[in-house]
Amino acid sequence: MALSLLRKSPLLLLRYAPQTRLVAPTPRCLTLSRLLSTEPPKISEPNKTGEKPLDLPKKKPSMGQNKTPMTWKTLGATVIVFSVLLQALWYLKKVRKEETDKKKVMSIGKAAIGGGFELIDSARKTVSDKDFLGKWMLIYFGFTHCPDICPEELEKMAVVIENIDKAENADPMQPLFISVDPERDTPEIIAKYTADFSPKLKGLTGTVDQVKDICKKYRIYYSAGPKEDGDYIVDHTIIMYLINPSGEFTQYYGRNKTAADITRDIVVQMGLYNGKHK
Repeated sequence: MALSLLRKSPLLLLRYAPQTRLVAPTPRCLTLSRLLSTEPPKISEPNKTGEKPLDLPKKKPSMGQNKTPMTWKTLGATVIVFSVLLQALWYLKKVRKEETDKKKVMSIGKAAIGGGFELIDSARKTVSDKDFLGKWMLIYFGFTHCPDICPEELEKMAVVIENIDKAENADPMQPLFISVDPERDTPEIIAKYTADFSPKLKGLTGTVDQVKDICKKYRIYYSAGPKEDGDYIVDHTIIMYLINPSGEFTQYYGRNKTAADITRDIVVQMGLYNGKHK
Protein backbone atom coordinates (compact mmCIF):
# COMPACT_ATOMS: atom_id res chain seq x y z
CA MET A 1 0.00 0.00 0.00
CA ALA A 2 2.81 2.37 0.84
CA LEU A 3 4.50 1.51 -2.43
CA SER A 4 1.38 2.25 -4.36
CA LEU A 5 0.95 5.50 -2.48
CA LEU A 6 4.50 6.58 -3.37
CA ARG A 7 3.89 5.89 -6.96
CA LYS A 8 0.73 7.98 -6.96
CA SER A 9 2.07 10.99 -5.03
CA PRO A 10 5.85 11.42 -4.43
CA LEU A 11 5.22 14.75 -2.73
CA LEU A 12 3.57 12.97 0.19
CA LEU A 13 6.90 11.35 1.01
CA LEU A 14 8.63 14.71 1.26
CA ARG A 15 5.90 15.99 3.52
CA TYR A 16 6.26 13.21 6.08
CA ALA A 17 10.12 12.89 5.83
CA PRO A 18 12.16 14.25 8.75
CA GLN A 19 13.31 17.80 8.24
CA THR A 20 17.14 18.11 7.59
CA ARG A 21 18.80 21.52 7.98
CA LEU A 22 21.53 22.40 5.50
CA VAL A 23 24.60 23.92 7.11
CA ALA A 24 27.00 26.08 5.19
CA PRO A 25 30.58 24.76 5.12
CA THR A 26 32.96 26.27 7.60
CA PRO A 27 35.83 28.39 6.42
CA ARG A 28 38.16 25.42 7.09
CA CYS A 29 36.07 23.28 4.78
CA LEU A 30 36.18 25.99 2.19
CA THR A 31 39.93 26.25 2.45
CA LEU A 32 40.35 22.49 2.21
CA SER A 33 38.04 22.30 -0.74
CA ARG A 34 39.97 25.04 -2.47
CA LEU A 35 43.26 23.28 -1.84
CA LEU A 36 41.83 20.05 -3.24
CA SER A 37 40.38 21.85 -6.22
CA THR A 38 42.30 21.70 -9.50
CA GLU A 39 41.30 25.24 -10.39
CA PRO A 40 43.72 28.05 -9.43
CA PRO A 41 42.50 29.95 -6.38
CA LYS A 42 41.16 33.42 -6.79
CA ILE A 43 42.88 36.15 -4.87
CA SER A 44 40.33 38.57 -3.44
CA GLU A 45 40.05 41.12 -0.79
CA PRO A 46 39.10 39.97 2.74
CA ASN A 47 35.37 39.48 2.91
CA LYS A 48 33.05 40.49 5.66
CA THR A 49 33.48 37.22 7.49
CA GLY A 50 37.22 38.01 7.95
CA GLU A 51 38.53 35.28 5.67
CA LYS A 52 42.07 36.11 4.42
CA PRO A 53 43.16 35.43 0.88
CA LEU A 54 45.61 32.62 0.26
CA ASP A 55 49.30 33.56 0.27
CA LEU A 56 50.73 32.04 -2.87
CA PRO A 57 54.50 31.47 -3.18
CA LYS A 58 56.17 33.96 -5.43
CA LYS A 59 57.69 32.63 -8.59
CA LYS A 60 61.45 32.79 -8.53
CA PRO A 61 63.19 34.15 -11.58
CA SER A 62 64.87 31.49 -13.65
CA MET A 63 68.68 31.19 -13.64
CA GLY A 64 70.40 33.45 -16.09
CA GLN A 65 67.33 35.67 -16.47
CA ASN A 66 69.09 38.67 -14.87
CA LYS A 67 72.61 37.90 -16.15
CA THR A 68 74.32 39.74 -18.93
CA PRO A 69 74.60 37.53 -22.01
CA MET A 70 78.18 36.34 -22.75
CA THR A 71 79.61 37.64 -26.01
CA TRP A 72 82.82 36.86 -27.88
CA LYS A 73 84.19 40.25 -26.89
CA THR A 74 83.68 39.71 -23.16
CA LEU A 75 85.00 36.15 -23.47
CA GLY A 76 88.16 37.37 -25.19
CA ALA A 77 88.72 40.08 -22.59
CA THR A 78 88.31 37.52 -19.81
CA VAL A 79 90.88 35.20 -21.40
CA ILE A 80 93.38 38.06 -21.81
CA VAL A 81 93.02 39.22 -18.20
CA PHE A 82 93.35 35.67 -16.92
CA SER A 83 96.52 35.12 -19.02
CA VAL A 84 98.13 38.32 -17.73
CA LEU A 85 97.37 37.42 -14.12
CA LEU A 86 98.71 33.91 -14.63
CA GLN A 87 101.97 35.20 -16.12
CA ALA A 88 102.36 37.71 -13.29
CA LEU A 89 101.86 35.02 -10.65
CA TRP A 90 104.35 32.74 -12.41
CA TYR A 91 106.97 35.51 -12.57
CA LEU A 92 106.54 36.44 -8.90
CA LYS A 93 106.82 32.79 -7.91
CA LYS A 94 110.03 32.42 -9.92
CA VAL A 95 111.63 35.56 -8.43
CA ARG A 96 110.66 34.51 -4.90
CA LYS A 97 112.15 31.03 -5.44
CA GLU A 98 115.43 32.48 -6.75
CA GLU A 99 115.71 34.81 -3.76
CA THR A 100 114.98 31.96 -1.36
CA ASP A 101 117.58 29.73 -3.01
CA LYS A 102 120.22 32.46 -2.83
CA LYS A 103 119.51 33.10 0.84
CA LYS A 104 119.83 29.39 1.57
CA VAL A 105 123.14 29.16 -0.26
CA MET A 106 124.52 32.25 1.45
CA SER A 107 123.41 31.21 4.93
CA ILE A 108 124.93 27.75 4.48
CA GLY A 109 128.05 28.96 2.69
CA LYS A 110 129.09 31.57 5.25
CA ALA A 111 129.29 28.93 7.92
CA ALA A 112 130.74 26.07 5.83
CA ILE A 113 132.83 27.50 2.95
CA GLY A 114 136.06 29.45 3.20
CA GLY A 115 138.54 30.25 5.92
CA GLY A 116 142.16 31.12 6.55
CA PHE A 117 144.93 29.74 4.34
CA GLU A 118 148.65 30.00 3.54
CA LEU A 119 149.99 29.38 0.04
CA ILE A 120 152.91 30.31 -2.22
CA ASP A 121 152.66 32.78 -5.12
CA SER A 122 154.61 32.80 -8.39
CA ALA A 123 157.46 34.73 -6.74
CA ARG A 124 157.74 31.95 -4.10
CA LYS A 125 156.43 34.32 -1.50
CA THR A 126 154.12 33.04 1.24
CA VAL A 127 150.71 34.70 1.14
CA SER A 128 147.65 34.25 3.31
CA ASP A 129 143.99 35.19 3.28
CA LYS A 130 144.82 38.29 5.33
CA ASP A 131 146.77 39.73 2.38
CA PHE A 132 143.53 39.99 0.43
CA LEU A 133 141.31 41.57 3.06
CA GLY A 134 139.62 44.71 1.76
CA LYS A 135 139.45 43.28 -1.81
CA TRP A 136 136.90 41.27 -3.67
CA MET A 137 138.26 37.89 -4.78
CA LEU A 138 137.14 35.52 -7.52
CA ILE A 139 138.76 32.12 -6.93
CA TYR A 140 139.07 29.16 -9.28
CA PHE A 141 140.67 25.80 -8.43
CA GLY A 142 142.38 23.85 -11.24
CA PHE A 143 145.70 22.63 -12.62
CA THR A 144 147.99 23.77 -15.43
CA HIS A 145 147.95 20.46 -17.32
CA CYS A 146 144.16 20.55 -17.71
CA PRO A 147 143.37 19.97 -21.42
CA ASP A 148 140.14 21.92 -21.87
CA ILE A 149 137.90 22.73 -18.89
CA CYS A 150 140.34 24.86 -16.89
CA PRO A 151 141.34 27.01 -19.88
CA GLU A 152 137.66 27.60 -20.70
CA GLU A 153 136.84 28.63 -17.14
CA LEU A 154 139.88 30.89 -16.85
CA GLU A 155 139.02 32.59 -20.13
CA LYS A 156 135.54 33.17 -18.73
CA MET A 157 137.08 34.59 -15.56
CA ALA A 158 139.24 36.96 -17.60
CA VAL A 159 136.15 38.29 -19.40
CA VAL A 160 134.40 38.80 -16.05
CA ILE A 161 137.35 40.80 -14.71
CA GLU A 162 137.33 43.01 -17.80
CA ASN A 163 133.60 43.57 -17.44
CA ILE A 164 133.94 44.47 -13.76
CA ASP A 165 136.69 46.99 -14.57
CA LYS A 166 134.39 48.67 -17.09
CA ALA A 167 131.25 48.55 -14.96
CA GLU A 168 130.11 51.65 -13.11
CA ASN A 169 130.04 51.59 -9.31
CA ALA A 170 132.03 48.32 -9.29
CA ASP A 171 134.92 47.75 -6.89
CA PRO A 172 138.34 46.41 -7.92
CA MET A 173 138.63 42.63 -7.88
CA GLN A 174 141.51 40.19 -7.50
CA PRO A 175 141.17 36.94 -9.47
CA LEU A 176 143.00 33.91 -8.06
CA PHE A 177 143.99 30.60 -9.62
CA ILE A 178 144.78 27.96 -6.97
CA SER A 179 146.40 24.73 -8.12
CA VAL A 180 145.13 21.33 -7.00
CA ASP A 181 148.23 19.67 -8.46
CA PRO A 182 151.08 20.84 -6.19
CA GLU A 183 153.45 18.07 -7.36
CA ARG A 184 153.68 19.43 -10.92
CA ASP A 185 152.51 23.04 -10.63
CA THR A 186 155.57 24.94 -9.45
CA PRO A 187 155.46 28.72 -8.94
CA GLU A 188 157.31 29.26 -12.23
CA ILE A 189 154.93 27.09 -14.24
CA ILE A 190 151.91 28.79 -12.67
CA ALA A 191 153.31 32.26 -13.45
CA LYS A 192 153.65 31.39 -17.13
CA TYR A 193 150.25 29.68 -17.23
CA THR A 194 148.21 32.52 -15.67
CA ALA A 195 149.88 35.17 -17.85
CA ASP A 196 148.16 33.67 -20.91
CA PHE A 197 144.73 34.65 -19.59
CA SER A 198 145.01 37.97 -17.75
CA PRO A 199 147.77 40.12 -16.26
CA LYS A 200 145.58 40.50 -13.15
CA LEU A 201 145.22 36.74 -12.59
CA LYS A 202 147.36 35.68 -9.62
CA GLY A 203 148.43 32.03 -9.38
CA LEU A 204 148.93 30.24 -6.06
CA THR A 205 150.26 26.81 -5.16
CA GLY A 206 151.77 25.23 -2.07
CA THR A 207 152.76 22.05 -0.40
CA VAL A 208 150.57 18.98 -0.52
CA ASP A 209 149.27 19.72 2.99
CA GLN A 210 148.61 23.40 2.25
CA VAL A 211 146.64 22.57 -0.87
CA LYS A 212 144.75 19.85 0.97
CA ASP A 213 143.86 22.28 3.77
CA ILE A 214 142.44 25.03 1.57
CA CYS A 215 140.53 22.55 -0.62
CA LYS A 216 138.93 21.11 2.49
CA LYS A 217 137.87 24.55 3.72
CA TYR A 218 136.40 25.48 0.33
CA ARG A 219 134.87 22.03 -0.17
CA ILE A 220 136.82 21.31 -3.34
CA TYR A 221 137.08 17.71 -4.40
CA TYR A 222 140.20 16.67 -6.33
CA SER A 223 141.77 13.34 -7.17
CA ALA A 224 144.70 12.45 -9.45
CA GLY A 225 144.01 9.79 -12.04
CA PRO A 226 146.25 6.92 -13.15
CA LYS A 227 149.67 7.92 -14.42
CA GLU A 228 150.75 7.11 -17.99
CA ASP A 229 154.35 7.98 -18.87
CA GLY A 230 154.40 10.45 -15.96
CA ASP A 231 151.27 12.27 -17.16
CA TYR A 232 147.88 12.20 -15.47
CA ILE A 233 144.60 14.07 -15.21
CA VAL A 234 143.28 15.55 -11.97
CA ASP A 235 139.55 15.24 -11.49
CA HIS A 236 138.29 18.22 -9.48
CA THR A 237 135.30 20.42 -8.68
CA ILE A 238 134.60 23.02 -11.38
CA ILE A 239 133.46 26.14 -9.60
CA MET A 240 134.27 29.80 -8.93
CA TYR A 241 133.91 31.41 -5.52
CA LEU A 242 133.18 35.06 -4.84
CA ILE A 243 134.72 36.33 -1.57
CA ASN A 244 133.82 39.77 -0.19
CA PRO A 245 136.32 42.30 1.26
CA SER A 246 135.67 40.90 4.75
CA GLY A 247 137.02 37.52 3.64
CA GLU A 248 133.56 35.89 3.70
CA PHE A 249 132.09 33.59 1.10
CA THR A 250 129.36 35.42 -0.84
CA GLN A 251 128.42 33.44 -3.94
CA TYR A 252 129.50 30.59 -6.19
CA TYR A 253 129.25 30.10 -9.98
CA GLY A 254 129.12 26.76 -11.73
CA ARG A 255 130.18 25.88 -15.23
CA ASN A 256 126.69 26.61 -16.60
CA LYS A 257 127.00 30.33 -15.78
CA THR A 258 128.14 32.66 -18.55
CA ALA A 259 130.52 35.58 -18.12
CA ALA A 260 127.57 37.97 -18.43
CA ASP A 261 125.62 36.10 -15.75
CA ILE A 262 128.57 36.19 -13.36
CA THR A 263 129.25 39.87 -14.03
CA ARG A 264 125.68 40.91 -13.31
CA ASP A 265 125.54 38.96 -10.07
CA ILE A 266 128.90 40.28 -8.86
CA VAL A 267 127.76 43.87 -9.42
CA VAL A 268 124.60 43.12 -7.42
CA GLN A 269 126.58 41.51 -4.60
CA MET A 270 128.93 44.49 -4.48
CA GLY A 271 125.99 46.87 -4.19
CA LEU A 272 124.45 44.85 -1.37
CA TYR A 273 127.72 44.67 0.51
CA ASN A 274 128.48 48.37 0.12
CA GLY A 275 124.97 49.24 1.26
CA LYS A 276 125.59 47.44 4.55
CA HIS A 277 129.20 48.45 5.19
CA LYS A 278 129.48 51.98 3.81
